[in-house]
Amino acid sequence: MRRVLILGSTGSIGTQALDVIRANRDRFHVAGLAAGRDRAGLARQAAEFGVSATALGAVEAEALVRDVDADVVLNGITGSVGLGPTLAALETGRTLALANKESLIVGGDLVTAVAAPGQIVPVDSEHSAIAQALQAGAAGEVRRLVLTASGGPFRGRNREELSAVTPTEALAHPTWDMGRVVTTNSATLVNKGLEVIEAHLLFGVPYDAIDVVVHPQSIVHSMVEFVDGSTIAQASPPDMRLPISLGLDWPHRVAGVGAPLDWTRATSWTFEPLDDDAFPAVRLAKQVGRAGGTYPAVFNAANEQAVDAFHDGALDFLGILDTVAHVVDAHTPPSTLTRETLMEAESWARAEADRRISRS
Repeated sequence: MRRVLILGSTGSIGTQALDVIRANRDRFHVAGLAAGRDRAGLARQAAEFGVSATALGAVEAEALVRDVDADVVLNGITGSVGLGPTLAALETGRTLALANKESLIVGGDLVTAVAAPGQIVPVDSEHSAIAQALQAGAAGEVRRLVLTASGGPFRGRNREELSAVTPTEALAHPTWDMGRVVTTNSATLVNKGLEVIEAHLLFGVPYDAIDVVVHPQSIVHSMVEFVDGSTIAQASPPDMRLPISLGLDWPHRVAGVGAPLDWTRATSWTFEPLDDDAFPAVRLAKQVGRAGGTYPAVFNAANEQAVDAFHDGALDFLGILDTVAHVVDAHTPPSTLTRETLMEAESWARAEADRRISRS
């Protein structure tokens, strides 16, 4: 019986994790629940699963991680506020099922320094796919990682055609149902840029050996190419319950958690190169990833400010990445990397982004 602490329990990842647990009560036990602001939703979940240990907000969630006896902590919090709970889970020796990519990207060396080998299990569908495919060979046999991207709602448009897109159009993702920030990040491909940084930190593969390919069907979730020319791909219908279930009980699989592909029907999967001119987010993310230190935190914070400004009507779609690039270029990193200097860099980046947006 795996004791599971779920952070972000009322969000998309958290509710789907509870779906998995609800169907497998002989396998999982909910040890604690933490939500962002939905007090009523948290209370309903706690009543259903008989949970007394609950928390609201990231600060309470971090304390809950340190107090609750659990085998695995599923961090499904949105945004860099998930860094504290991520560090707490690692420092207390729990397995960390990580859906909160921002905490790893922002924390960088702070996170990897306290993580034991195999302690972080990725929950993002792309990184879960890579983790599964990596089991086909030794680390020294990997040539490159290939992350797949749906291309978002604006796949195929050039930069000029993107200048007039609206927030409503940006939220019309063709495959996934996600929150405002993540869905907009998918439209700009910032989300894929963040995933490239995450892949580097999780698997230790150089940025030059991490590529992105557009795969509109979202069936192949990512691939690993080996030195002998073989490519191992993980394929399944787009359903987050599969990678979530693996995160809860890695490396064991939970029967019946998702529907398999129907191989009796004719189907086509396509793959296209990424248009770096129209969607420069991946190129910029690799740049900040190589720079390391506080640069990824600045990249992420500036983007969050720009996304909010876009939805508030203060910035056009192309202005999101233009703002992020400006803030990254203006950043002077601190001499030491600590949790405090990361927070200071984030605060500076948000203020600098706001100044840039106010002048646009």
